[in-house]
Amino acid sequence: MNTKRSVGMIGLGIMGSAMASNLLRAGFRVVGYDVLPAARRTFARTGGVAARSGTEVARRAPIVITSLPSVAALETVASELARAPHPGLIVVETSTLPLAAKEAARRVLARKAITLLDCPLSGTGAQARTKDLNVYASGPRVACNACKGVFEGFSRAHYYLGAFGTGIKMKFIANLLVAIHNVAAAEALVLAKKAGLDPALTLKVVSDGAGSSRMLQVRGPMMVADDYREATMKVEVWQKDMHLIADFATQLDCPTPLFATCAPIYTAAMAAGYAKQDSGSVGAVLGELAGLARTGRKRRAATR
Repeated sequence: MNTKRSVGMIGLGIMGSAMASNLLRAGFRVVGYDVLPAARRTFARTGGVAARSGTEVARRAPIVITSLPSVAALETVASELARAPHPGLIVVETSTLPLAAKEAARRVLARKAITLLDCPLSGTGAQARTKDLNVYASGPRVACNACKGVFEGFSRAHYYLGAFGTGIKMKFIANLLVAIHNVAAAEALVLAKKAGLDPALTLKVVSDGAGSSRMLQVRGPMMVADDYREATMKVEVWQKDMHLIADFATQLDCPTPLFATCAPIYTAAMAAGYAKQDSGSVGAVLGELAGLARTGRKRRAATR
């Protein structure tokens, strides 16, 4: 079998499926696996080759990308890949997980001559669909260089940051800003609504000025529409990232007062029933605190 243009994808959720779609459009043969049968079926309908296990993915592609939700998932996948007879395999680990967990997976794979790269991504699920992602690549430079074509197939830019683990550290910094800017965007739009300004016009005007941010541009439209059901980052998943950032800063004895101030807003979104909706739903939380009425349809949607 010719695997010259083949790439593997393990994890076909919001991010993984978007990356896989872009790789397919870039001309790659994508072999994918997800623990959910429905995700595998959807992937196959888009032109991907659905595998029955992570081990099968590794046997059919020289480079495998992982996009995983938890430490347990990474441990399972590392164990599976270590059983694949594929010395020289490169695994591009894109998940936002603790560095210690990634280091453990790297050691498991290294014993089988498999190289694990730490390559988290900057961007939401919506951005992933349009290739508006940045790759924070770290690990052996030779292996990262071998993945450049793959990176270019699903991202807007990629950066080599150095030794393994540098990528996830950079991701924590980027996500700290995302957490703050997302709440700041929501706060500004809620204030605009309370002031009687047209939300859509406010978004258009402010997005074109000095006060703009990528979060205002990406999540502002759903805040204006007051509808967060099409999640690009679910609140319940984002909470995992928030805890990782807090732990990272604590380990370094580094104060993060703005981050600490915005964290309870995400917790309130969980409590209000937005766990499976987009993290832009902090706009609804702040709107309700400000006494802004929501429509009955949208209020019911938030509690499902």
